[in-house]
Amino acid sequence: MNIRIFPTLIITSVLFAAGAAGGYWFANQRLTSSAMSAEMPNNAASTEKKALYWYDPMFPQQKFDQPGKSPFMDMQLVPRYGGEAGDSAGVSIDSSVTQNLGIRLATATLGSLNPEIQAAGILTLNDRDVAVVQARSMGFVERVYARAPQDVIPAGAPLAEIYVPEWSSAQEDYLALRSSGATNLIGAAKQRMRLSGMPAGLIAEVVRSGKPHPEWTVTSPIGGVIEQLDIRQGMTVSAGMTLARINGLSSVWLDIAVPEAQATGLAANQAIEARLPGLAGEVIKGRISAILPKADMQSRTLSVRVELDNPAGKLRPGQTANVRLMQSATAPAILVPSEAVIRSGRRALVMLASADGRYQATEVTLGQESGNQVEITQGLDAGQQVVASGQFLLDSEASLRGIEITALDGSSRAVIKPALHQAEGQIVSLDTTSITLAHGPFKTLSMPGMTMQFPVAAPELLEGLQAGDAVRVGVSEGDSGLVIEHIEPVKMEMQP
Repeated sequence: MNIRIFPTLIITSVLFAAGAAGGYWFANQRLTSSAMSAEMPNNAASTEKKALYWYDPMFPQQKFDQPGKSPFMDMQLVPRYGGEAGDSAGVSIDSSVTQNLGIRLATATLGSLNPEIQAAGILTLNDRDVAVVQARSMGFVERVYARAPQDVIPAGAPLAEIYVPEWSSAQEDYLALRSSGATNLIGAAKQRMRLSGMPAGLIAEVVRSGKPHPEWTVTSPIGGVIEQLDIRQGMTVSAGMTLARINGLSSVWLDIAVPEAQATGLAANQAIEARLPGLAGEVIKGRISAILPKADMQSRTLSVRVELDNPAGKLRPGQTANVRLMQSATAPAILVPSEAVIRSGRRALVMLASADGRYQATEVTLGQESGNQVEITQGLDAGQQVVASGQFLLDSEASLRGIEITALDGSSRAVIKPALHQAEGQIVSLDTTSITLAHGPFKTLSMPGMTMQFPVAAPELLEGLQAGDAVRVGVSEGDSGLVIEHIEPVKMEMQP
């Protein structure tokens, strides 16, 4: 190969790349200008803008009469033109490009929600179905049956045998008097056995057999699981000492953690459906038996209790469940798709569409939300159309142009969003009040890409972010410099 052809190839490649980049820039500028434009008088469009002054976006308080290089940063000064805020009445989009921008409209309708809540639950023992076995008199444990905590036992299952000296003496006195024929003395001796704490069944056995039975076989009064067993062979027990605690399993509790923001309207006897991972494909139905009065301070949830029958014993305490709580229909209200609402944290907005292709940001008050619909209690009327898809693009455009937002009273307009300039970048570091960002160019500021530190308008904007994340930021421009007002993660594109 002839070596002299390499310079020619290099020059040709450079010219081709420059031409492609210039063509992409020119096409992009034409698309942007045709897709979105704030309505302006016809004569204003043909009038060339005159710069009022030049400034450095990082030090906007310093103004310069002539263009040039900034004395503060390694960048050119940016011109400031008169009337840059644009038309504050709304954003106008040519109908020919509406479909290309992915804008989809939805109509606000009058209807009722059938709200349902998805929550997590856990099965627990029914604390109302509990039996406690105590020693009725002082005695000695002579035998312990093979039982242990968490054993499941039927009602009447033996637990231990205890020798009670006091009972032996009372039984012998009764048997000695029974053959005397003294009715009063026999009745008194029988009453003594009862007062000593002897079970009725044991007294009946002594009367029937005519023999003393000083040993007491301790049995479980109910069937269930042994939660506590404090009895060992050879130990001495005193009157009132707890020997065992048995919890029934014929029914269990389902405790459901409901976020307090969704607990409005819950009431006893409402229907629920539960699905357990251990019982795949089976739906367990029940009704709310109680809404506990105390909220969890850490999770900010309310506990809702459901009592479920468990005759087969397949519901085991400790199992988790996915629960659906059904609520009664709400009163009629204005409904819009949930995706149509722009939630900023301080207020909720929708982009209201008019017949002439204009879109106006309107503040609304939200009510309950269920599925993919949300109630609008103030700010919209039935029949009005809102943007359900593509509204964030319009909201971004409105922010950049300083478009006014219709207030809730409808009688006045107030600019409640600053003009935001957008760029993408990668987080280098961050703390509670600022973020260091390696960003691309802010085109609306004519500011090249660089790495610099920005203050944030609120610490909440940085929640969930960390160094290395790719983000898109929106900054406002004020006397103190650039401040991040909006930040959201973006997917980092792979380089070819």
